[in-house]
Amino acid sequence: MEFHHVTVLLEETVDSVVTNPAGTYVDCTLGGGGHSQRILSKLNALGKLICFDQDRQAIRHAEEVFGQDERVILINRNFESLKETLKELDLLPVDGIIFDLGVSSPQLDEAERGFSYMQDAPLDMRMDPTGVLDAREIVNSWSEDDLAQLIWDYGEEKWSKRIAQFIVKARQDHPLETTGELVQAIKAAVPAAVRRNGPHPAKRTFQAIRIVVNDELGVLDRVMDQAMGCLDHGGRVGVITFHSLEDRIVKERMKSWLGRCTCPSELPICRCNAKAIAKVLTRKPILPSQEEVEQNPRSRSAKLRVAEKI
Repeated sequence: MEFHHVTVLLEETVDSVVTNPAGTYVDCTLGGGGHSQRILSKLNALGKLICFDQDRQAIRHAEEVFGQDERVILINRNFESLKETLKELDLLPVDGIIFDLGVSSPQLDEAERGFSYMQDAPLDMRMDPTGVLDAREIVNSWSEDDLAQLIWDYGEEKWSKRIAQFIVKARQDHPLETTGELVQAIKAAVPAAVRRNGPHPAKRTFQAIRIVVNDELGVLDRVMDQAMGCLDHGGRVGVITFHSLEDRIVKERMKSWLGRCTCPSELPICRCNAKAIAKVLTRKPILPSQEEVEQNPRSRSAKLRVAEKI
C-alpha cells in the first residue's frame, strides 16, 4: 500500500519552526513525509534534516521520496531516543524539532494494522510491529476494572465501565481476535440513542487502547524536556497534538520552561531557583483553518504549540 498521508498544519508548523536555511532540523514523526518535504524546501545545501519513525513502512516510503538527498538522515527508531541518537550522530545542538503526534493516515487506512474501528482486522495497533504489547493482549487479558480505568483515563469515555463489562462478557465465549469483534462488544454496551447521535461509539475506546499499546503519553512526557535540551539558543520546538491528554502534557511542559516560581506561597523568598529556559510563541494554540478541516476532517482536533529556547 502506498504510504500517503495528508499533513496537518503543514505551513503553520514548518514556518514557525524553521528559521535558518543552513540549520539542522528534526522531524520526530516522519509519517508520510509531508513536514519533512516542506522543511527541505526551506533549507539550502548546508541544511540537515533528521527524520525519526518507528514504523519501517514510513522509512521505506521516505527512502523512495528523498532518494539520494544527502541532507536527509532517516532513523528507524521511536523518537524517545531523540537525544541519544543526535549525540551518536554528533549533531547536537539542533535548530528546530517538530512533532506531529498520534496515528498516521496509512496506519488508520491499512486494515491489517488493526488501528481502525471502520475496518475488520486482527487486533494489533502497534506502531512498531516488533513491540511486545498489542491490543489483543489488552482486550483479552486485562481485568474488567483495569479495562474500565484505561478507557476512562485515555479515551475520556463516560461509558467506560459498561464497555469494559461487555468486553469481558464477550471474551468469555472466545477470545476477541479482530477489531470487528471488539466494535460489536462496544456497540452492545453503548445505548442506542448515544450511538445514533454521537461519534462512532468505538472511537474513544480504540484511541485509549492505541495510546496504551504504544505508551504514547509516557513517551511524550519523557521526550519534551529532551527536545528542549537538544535545541541551540534560538531554536524552536513545535508540537501538533490531536486530543486533550496530549495537549495538556505539552501545554504544562512548555509552561514549566517559563521559569515561574513553584515555591509554596507562604515562603518569604524563592527557594526553587526557577529559571526561564524558553518562551512560548503560541499564547493560544494554532488551529487548522476551516478550509483545511473541510479538506481533511482528521485535522479538526489538531492544535499546534511552539516554544523557543532562550
